[in-house]
Amino acid sequence: MMDLTPSEAQRMLRHSAERFIAEHYDQAARRHAMQDPMGFKRENWRKLADLGWLGLPFPEEVGGFGGGPVEVAILMEEFGRGLATEPYLSTVLLAGTLIAECGTQEQQMVLLPAIINGERLLSFAHYESDARAGLSEIHTVAQADNQGWMLHGRKMAVLDAVSADVHMVSARLPDVQGAGLALFLVPKDAAGVRLRDAPRLGGGRVAELTFERTLLPPDARLGTGGDVLPAIEGVVDRAIAALCAEAAGMMRSMFDATLDYTKVRKQFDRPLAANQVIRHRLADMYVQCEEARAMAARAALPVGADSDSTQRSLAASGAKVKVGRCARNVAEQAVQLHGAMGVTDELDLGLYFKRLLVFEALFGSVDYHLQRHAKLFGNSRSE
Repeated sequence: MMDLTPSEAQRMLRHSAERFIAEHYDQAARRHAMQDPMGFKRENWRKLADLGWLGLPFPEEVGGFGGGPVEVAILMEEFGRGLATEPYLSTVLLAGTLIAECGTQEQQMVLLPAIINGERLLSFAHYESDARAGLSEIHTVAQADNQGWMLHGRKMAVLDAVSADVHMVSARLPDVQGAGLALFLVPKDAAGVRLRDAPRLGGGRVAELTFERTLLPPDARLGTGGDVLPAIEGVVDRAIAALCAEAAGMMRSMFDATLDYTKVRKQFDRPLAANQVIRHRLADMYVQCEEARAMAARAALPVGADSDSTQRSLAASGAKVKVGRCARNVAEQAVQLHGAMGVTDELDLGLYFKRLLVFEALFGSVDYHLQRHAKLFGNSRSE
């Protein structure tokens, strides 16, 4: 039987994250950060670097802490409770992890320390207009020429692109037979790059990136060759597990706020919580919060870089389905029990509700992952 008791280091990490969120993410600070043109405050990002959390999943050889998916899940859960808007997902868990797995040694030694120190931000530009078909549906192309590479295409819903110093862009190589997908590092000020930015529900920013005959040097390609799609699939599965932990933290904050409200809000001279029907609804919310947290923890266990790809994908898709359904129910109950106040700007509850809607859509909907899980499970049974 697997021992799930947290280690001393994991308990210390959770305690530190809880304290950091309590000190830096009250209602006023959260709303102030969301109004920033970058979608977050740079001083908070520097504090994350000082605490060493930007290096949590990276190996010690490049200045990281060598943490795994469980440690990342602990941190993401606390970020969810505080509704943090920093680009941890895009810079560290997506682009940074792909550099660690696919980059050359020189690229790793240059880029990863800059990420860990908080000096460089990256976005992960992968999804396109037909993203519902899966991660392999990429039509952006990179053609080799005498000067390096020429990039042409459009990317949709790129998280935190407006604050990124470098965009990590996936593209096909039509001139290289059997090369599949490749990743390119595109500076934000490269000629031919157009960015259309918009606020994201619940905080943060999202953008559409267009590349029109964007010229890149020969060393702009990440790594030395080979199809990077399997690496992208693995990194996205791990990102889904981390997002499930973040969603579990948001759900718990919504439950706590709703429980407190029903204790003080009175109808007919009695608190709402004195009503047995309300108690049943609160109990259901609590159970769903615990179910979501358990599924997020379960998803974090088999998603390491060296884990079996089928089991990793099954765990990620299963967690996305379960946590997505629980999140929808908890969010709706919280808003209903708060009455009309549940979606007003005066309460943070509406922000949590919107962020959970974004969680449902990120990296595939609940329906998409239900179908993916069924297909993967069927294939594994037939082998």
